Amino acid sequence: MKRWIPLLIFVALAGFLYVGLHRDPREVPSPFIGKPAPAFTLPVVGQPGMTFSPADNKGKVWLLNVWAPWCVSCRQEHPVLMQLAQAGIVPIVGLNWKDKDREAEALLARLGSPYTAVADDVSGQTGIDYGVTGTPETYVIDKNGIIRMKHIGIINEEAWQTKFVPLLKELNQ
Repeated sequence: MKRWIPLLIFVALAGFLYVGLHRDPREVPSPFIGKPAPAFTLPVVGQPGMTFSPADNKGKVWLLNVWAPWCVSCRQEHPVLMQLAQAGIVPIVGLNWKDKDREAEALLARLGSPYTAVADDVSGQTGIDYGVTGTPETYVIDKNGIIRMKHIGIINEEAWQTKFVPLLKELNQ
């Protein structure tokens, strides 16, 4: 029996490797799905004295888009977010993550802002509370403040149509 143990361990490891190779690395399961969005209150970029908190959007389905001015992928995603904002499909709140050089306000003034508010997470703590692993990341938060989806990476047309649209329709019923 003892000589079968290495073979059983090898088979188990090979099985895990096989499953892992067939998964999308951008699909990281989030322990926050189905749980209340972490509370925070942060200053709003470009609006001195104003703050944003998820409680401000209670009763609405909304997106929290984690981005940063230094993020190249975020700039690629920006035109799509602008189209979504202009269509008025869903409110989008930005979380300006780790903007140490304070570039967000000028960048949004130049490119336009798709956001109803941009919470300024200079320390990165709020991003940590949400389990952010990089930028961009987007969370769908329901009317009760529950996280329903985490999307890692750029929102492109395919992701929007296949992931976001069906969920938003369901949540807005």
